[in-house]
Amino acid sequence: MIAFARAQAAKQARGMQHPQLCLDAVQAGVEHGGLAGITKEGECFLKAASLDTHKGLVHIFFAQRSTKKLKGVTDVGLKPRQLKVVAVLGGGLMGSGIVTALVLAGVEAILKEINQKFLDAGLGRVRANLASRVKKGVMSQAAADAAMSKVKGTIDYNDFKRCDMVIEAAIEDIALKQKIFADLEAACRPDCILSTNTSTIDINVVGAKTRAADRIVGAHFFSPAHIMPLLEIVRTEHTSPQVVLDSLALSAVIKKTPVVVGNCTGFAVNRVFFPYTMAACMLMDMGLDPYSVDKVIAGVFGMPMGPFRLNDLVGSDIGLHVGKNFVDSFPERVYIAKMIPLLNQHKRLGEKTGKGFYKFDGKRRASPDADIAPLVQESRDAAGLFKGTHPKMGPQQIIEFIFFPVVNEGCRVIAEGIVEKPADLDVATVMSMGFPAAKGGLIFWADLVGAAYIENRLKEFASMVGPRLAGFFKPCAYLSECAASGRKLEAGVPAASRL
Repeated sequence: MIAFARAQAAKQARGMQHPQLCLDAVQAGVEHGGLAGITKEGECFLKAASLDTHKGLVHIFFAQRSTKKLKGVTDVGLKPRQLKVVAVLGGGLMGSGIVTALVLAGVEAILKEINQKFLDAGLGRVRANLASRVKKGVMSQAAADAAMSKVKGTIDYNDFKRCDMVIEAAIEDIALKQKIFADLEAACRPDCILSTNTSTIDINVVGAKTRAADRIVGAHFFSPAHIMPLLEIVRTEHTSPQVVLDSLALSAVIKKTPVVVGNCTGFAVNRVFFPYTMAACMLMDMGLDPYSVDKVIAGVFGMPMGPFRLNDLVGSDIGLHVGKNFVDSFPERVYIAKMIPLLNQHKRLGEKTGKGFYKFDGKRRASPDADIAPLVQESRDAAGLFKGTHPKMGPQQIIEFIFFPVVNEGCRVIAEGIVEKPADLDVATVMSMGFPAAKGGLIFWADLVGAAYIENRLKEFASMVGPRLAGFFKPCAYLSECAASGRKLEAGVPAASRL
């Protein structure tokens, strides 16, 4: 029985020592009696408390509870307004997920679409989300029916004077979003919060054709919106503290952990992780097997999936579109692989088309696909990084090659004041990208590794790839300053915040 428990713990908590320490205490008590078990428990507790895992989990526990406190918002005597009616524009996967999250929390929701066909499809998705919960035994049919009764579908703005908040979840098209926000300004009350679920577009650009900048905010959910626990609240220099406070209050109602961030390309999470897939594609173009890379990042480091599998989940079309924003904004530190455009050209968009880097069966189970080999070779030929043999890199080197550029971008986000405190970035990376909570989040983990070591390794990687791509690995000023002074990255900077 103990052996079975150890095997299960090893499988479900890969690389974790503390579950095994718990079982050590149990085994001692079973084999040698209660007193021996209690004695062993004390020994194991002391060992567990000294682990980096313990430090990481304690850090993320308290960090998660501190994201709701924001200087100039929650400490100035403002009271949150109750948002009784929230409208969502767009009934796709994201919009329907947001509506589901609202009605599960008892919030009245209005779902608007551009025509009846799209509206029926959006309402059907909400109904399917609720039905899935019933099937899993999470809620009763009566509760699902009650939740569905809180949704009203519409194809016009006639009911929008009732709305306390609107969440736009249309496609990532600037002109379309600007028109929607101009329409919302006319259709809604002057105290209605106007929010956008955009994942990358500058919030000021979205609201550029309105005179409502003080009540415009980003409400960036992660897909599926009714399941993923993070809500990125994007504040511009114009957004009023009251609107931010109300958005924080809504996050509590719908049981999301909020992180308030500043306005920039990709905001916090998507910006910090843009080097993730780029670095993985660089390794592939250098000759490494993409499936082996995924096994290291998921199986050894502990991410839910590797970067290539994640690309298939998100979709190569989305990756190409979002990636362009980062190429335009940060041209000096991106890697443009030919592989992502090739996947789009060959309609290998991932799960949605049944094939991407992987191939998928009817239950969306992924397996390696030999048919990808010619595309990989074409990408390698275009990159010119593969010299007949790939660099000899073990699991640790692969992890560093992929994650140290992510840490570097996280340091830029801290230095620019995009997050109020580095711990917020730890929470955001754990609750959106699935960064291992046991490592404490991206920046906490980086401090465990050491800023000086990370800086040196980035310089070595820059030398490895040559001058043309060295910018991708160039350590930022904040990382270098911390490396030189011995200061923790988690300490943050005293510079003015962008929030």
